Amino acid sequence: MGIKGTAKQSLQSAQTFIERAQQRHLTLAVTGLSRSGKTAFITSLINQLTQGNDAEHLPLFDVVRERRLLSVKQVEQPHFNIAAFRYLSGLKKLSQQPPAWPEATRSISEIRLQVNYRKSKDSLFGKDSNRLLLDIVDYPGEWLLDLPMMKLDFQQWSEQQWHLLEREPRKARSTQWCQAVLELSGRELDDEIIHELSHDYARLLKHYKNDLGLSLLQPGRMLMPGDLEGTPALAFFPLPQQMLLDEPEAKRLWQLLESRYNYYVKNVVGGFYRDHFSRFDQQVILVDCLSPLNEGELHFREMQQALAQVIESFRYGQQSWLSKLIKPKIERVLVAATKADHVTVEQFSNLTNLLGELVKGAQLFVESHEVTMQSQALASIRTTRFGHVNHQGKRTPAIKGQRLIDGKSITVFPGQVPAKLPNSEYFQQHGFKFLEFAPQPRSSEYEALPHIGMDKAMQFLFGDTLK
Repeated sequence: MGIKGTAKQSLQSAQTFIERAQQRHLTLAVTGLSRSGKTAFITSLINQLTQGNDAEHLPLFDVVRERRLLSVKQVEQPHFNIAAFRYLSGLKKLSQQPPAWPEATRSISEIRLQVNYRKSKDSLFGKDSNRLLLDIVDYPGEWLLDLPMMKLDFQQWSEQQWHLLEREPRKARSTQWCQAVLELSGRELDDEIIHELSHDYARLLKHYKNDLGLSLLQPGRMLMPGDLEGTPALAFFPLPQQMLLDEPEAKRLWQLLESRYNYYVKNVVGGFYRDHFSRFDQQVILVDCLSPLNEGELHFREMQQALAQVIESFRYGQQSWLSKLIKPKIERVLVAATKADHVTVEQFSNLTNLLGELVKGAQLFVESHEVTMQSQALASIRTTRFGHVNHQGKRTPAIKGQRLIDGKSITVFPGQVPAKLPNSEYFQQHGFKFLEFAPQPRSSEYEALPHIGMDKAMQFLFGDTLK
């Protein structure tokens, strides 16, 4: 980095410490499983702050409604070794003809905004201006899947994964791979074969994600390895329990893979958590409830389980002034059901209620640490308009938009969202047709992005800080 670069980053760190001491700094983590809409949410959040300073556009965001938001600008990010979130690149894709979605999250990225505002009239110095440094951090959903591994040893993890591999829908594709692993018993260790089986295991995980839409996928880094591609840190896979009691060569294989697993959990997953996840103040957890409803009961249950495991991996709790500086904890959590524009407005309450049921166990966990948690439905970037269709002989509320797969303009009744967790019978009797839509064309690059509920989300996350 060089002496000048190191000195500059040290100055940035010192500035952050001072801002935190004066309670003028927040770090917001945007989390969620793969395809939950993290990139769209961050792009919209930045856009609403920088271009949406209009009470009609953000009626539930107090600092805008009260005309106290002075300016918002991007400033130099605090960590020079982390990729910058490409906001302008994403906005350019949304503004092109035809518009396209920003690229999905592929690595850690961050952006820092300086929010300048006037204090509320109720404050002692109501006419004074103030500022907030807001750091927004984005992570691949695939990497989040590994956080629960920090609580498991290799034997426990292997048992969990092997149990999944032996059940449908995984079994149909995993049988040949499982047999190849069993045949390693009694053979001399061959690192080339181990790397091949690791590569094949990664291919299985990618198939389960991309073709089957499953959620319980570990290690998640195999789905998006980055600079770990081809390294021994990712050259491991689960083993059946019988290999613990098998021949000496099988035991040596167990010990080798166990050592690589332990290294991965301690240095890759643990380092990832320590360097990034342990410094958050607020958290957004994005949930796509609709796609798993399309895909069926098993997919829905897996998503629910994976989500609960991820949430329980974070550090929650109220902070004192000193702990906020030294060992931050997440104080406020927003759980949002994304793609609310993919259902009719009459379904919003059902979608919110379904989300609440989906994360009920996680909410009890979070609130047991005296942390405020809010659930809501939102559309970070609205893609549809409301209309009507004739459904079963009745004029029924519908949505209008351009279908993502071919750009065709359609009006559709997407289906009924259950207001509570659906049982097996419900999945058998109901069909869902929640489609993917393309972004709406923009009339101007300076136009604020259309949304549903972003003002409510921002008010919950940092509205009190901007008083």
